[in-house]
Amino acid sequence: MSAVRTIWLMTRMRLTRQRNLLFNSGIFFKKKKPRDGIAGKRSNLWILTALMTLLMAFSFTTMSNNVVLNMQCQLDPASACRYVDKEGNQQIDQHAAFDELATAPFSAPLMHGLTMEVTILFLIAVVMPLGNKEITQPDWDLEWLVTMPVERATLLWGRVLERSASNFLGYFALMPAFGVIAWHSGHTWTALPVALLAAAVLLPLAAMLYTLADTGLRMWLPASQLRNMQAVAGLVNLPLIYFVMALGMPQASGFAMDWARGFPTWVGWTPPGLVLQAIQAQDLAQFAARAALLLAQVILLMWGGMALLRHQLRHGVVNSGARETVRGKQQTAAPRADALPVPARGLRALLAALLSPIKRRELRLLSRDRNFMFQTLLLPVIIIGSQMVFNGKLNSLAELGEHHTLAAAIAFGLGVYMLMLSAFQTLNNEGQVLWLLYTVPRSIESVLKEKAQLWGTLTLIYPAAVLGIAAWYSTEFEWDMLVLALSVAAGIPIYSMIAVSLGVFACDPQAVDVRTRVRPTYVYLYMLLASFYTWSIYTSVWSQKLVVLVLTASMALALWQKARDSLPYLLDPAAAPPARVSTADGLIAATAFFILQALVLMFFDKVSTQAITIAFGIAGLTVYGLMRLVYWRSKAAGVPAMLRGVDWAVSLRSAAIAALVACAAGVGYMAAIQHTAMWAEIQKAAAATSGSRLWILALSVVAAPLCEEFIFRGLIYGGLRRSMRALPAMVMSAAIFAVVHPPLSMLPVFVLGLCSAWTYERSKTLLAPMLVHAAYNAVILGFRPWQ
Repeated sequence: MSAVRTIWLMTRMRLTRQRNLLFNSGIFFKKKKPRDGIAGKRSNLWILTALMTLLMAFSFTTMSNNVVLNMQCQLDPASACRYVDKEGNQQIDQHAAFDELATAPFSAPLMHGLTMEVTILFLIAVVMPLGNKEITQPDWDLEWLVTMPVERATLLWGRVLERSASNFLGYFALMPAFGVIAWHSGHTWTALPVALLAAAVLLPLAAMLYTLADTGLRMWLPASQLRNMQAVAGLVNLPLIYFVMALGMPQASGFAMDWARGFPTWVGWTPPGLVLQAIQAQDLAQFAARAALLLAQVILLMWGGMALLRHQLRHGVVNSGARETVRGKQQTAAPRADALPVPARGLRALLAALLSPIKRRELRLLSRDRNFMFQTLLLPVIIIGSQMVFNGKLNSLAELGEHHTLAAAIAFGLGVYMLMLSAFQTLNNEGQVLWLLYTVPRSIESVLKEKAQLWGTLTLIYPAAVLGIAAWYSTEFEWDMLVLALSVAAGIPIYSMIAVSLGVFACDPQAVDVRTRVRPTYVYLYMLLASFYTWSIYTSVWSQKLVVLVLTASMALALWQKARDSLPYLLDPAAAPPARVSTADGLIAATAFFILQALVLMFFDKVSTQAITIAFGIAGLTVYGLMRLVYWRSKAAGVPAMLRGVDWAVSLRSAAIAALVACAAGVGYMAAIQHTAMWAEIQKAAAATSGSRLWILALSVVAAPLCEEFIFRGLIYGGLRRSMRALPAMVMSAAIFAVVHPPLSMLPVFVLGLCSAWTYERSKTLLAPMLVHAAYNAVILGFRPWQ
């Protein structure tokens, strides 16, 4: 074969392999072939993956745009976009910076700063592939590749070019930055192809550097030290990423911008700088000169790198010694328990008493696997520390005593990252022996519960240390410190359960390549859920904190239930759990219900009681019809019924008792708050409500019981009841029902939720809870201050 065809086949093989890995990971829609009459698994993960990819692309582009605008204001002395706000803090006007970039070529200081940015991004494109698990694989594909009847030089060129074409992380790193720079340089709608061309020019150089490092490390180091190098690459890569992110932060105008100002001018004549100069060329002659110099440098560097690569492989591709070696003295056997000192024996006995065999096994795995220990214990500190330092939010530990909210956010962030790198990997760490868990005389659910408990407890160490430092440097006690500490303490166990549950869906035991056993889409989903809880830490409204806490806890229960249903089918590529009503269905229905209400209200000129009632009814009927359609198509079990199989005596009797209790609690609450400031707020809200009493009665007594009981009792309580006893399920469903109502009515609505759930448990139909709900609303309306 010719050299061109060989290189093309190698590149095609690499891209095909990556495509197959994506399909095997379930990232795209794929229906597996049914077997033995069992419905094949359906994977709709491609929808979530597409959304996450779009979100990442939007985030990277926005960050790159902020870098350019921030550098224009901070670095260009002639820029007029800086101003001082009323509080005396320096701010930047991004609109003014945008106009300045559109009217003139980039200034020299701005070009220096952008050269530093794209140079760091180029280094990220080199270092990031070194941090993946390919370098630690025992099988090196170059060892069998050189056995092909093709010249060595052709194979090496093919290796470099295939890696440049398949470096998707490099494209993600470089294209947003070059695209934004091209847009501000006047290329407008041609910015995307310009960015693609710029990345395609630089990525072969990145692939050459990566190949030189990969080849040299494999030839010189044993496999054990290769794992250490992988950890070091990950350690170096993260600060580089957060440093680039810091360049786009307006408050990070300290040392990050000082480095940009002092960046060497000669770097502008390296390939990343020349690409930037070519994009900024003002005429064809200037572009031709920069492009010719860039092309000459790329050719020269590629040929020089290829010569060095041939020198590395001058003696072949197999190292002279064994890769796995034991250096130093021969390891001795572990001491017997009776030979240990008395304190050591006491500690071992204490750990054996406190920890189950599953938990001790997890700790033993942590102590033996250095990569696992690094990513679990050290990597979260590096991630959070880089974010705080490079973003200019924290200059010393003493500042934690002044910024309690920031301290709580850091504490929770450390815990979240530690759980993502530990509890999230619970099933993936089992590797090829996951099937052994199905042979032990215990359910896998109980094993996962113990792992979640262990990692949730260990994770609390870092947050406790951060909050302890904040308390130490605090000059006086404030109650908000206690609230923040309790928020973090409650969030860590919840997200431990979420991490283990998502880890079940993210784990792919059937994957041949270990690098694809964790689907990255679920990692991004986990981080989005964590950011939702982080927002509740920053908010100062207690009701918002309560709402987020309850919703997050219910989400954790719903995900755990879904994961528990999937556990018996993990190793079967075709079988799937039977369709049943779950808590997740109820949460999805509730979310769709409120979103549809908001969408329908957009078609009304004025938000009135009539408009709210119509929107409520349309949203409720739509959600009810869609959920019934989905359940009918999937033949789901446990679908709530309104009248089918109703026992009229039991339903009416339980409804009367529950309505009496709920109405008494509501009337007592209304009577109690009439002498407080809350009553004035209720009167103000009632005065702002326009509409006839007929519409209000239709909303409260007809629409609300019909729609809300189907969602909150039929789906959410019915789903919770599958996983827990009746009383905890009642409390949890009532809490979810209460937090979606205004803060002033949460307490009586919680009681109403308990009473409705009790009647549903007794009657097994929705008629009784609907009657309770209607009676409660009718009685409360009599105490509402109508005008």
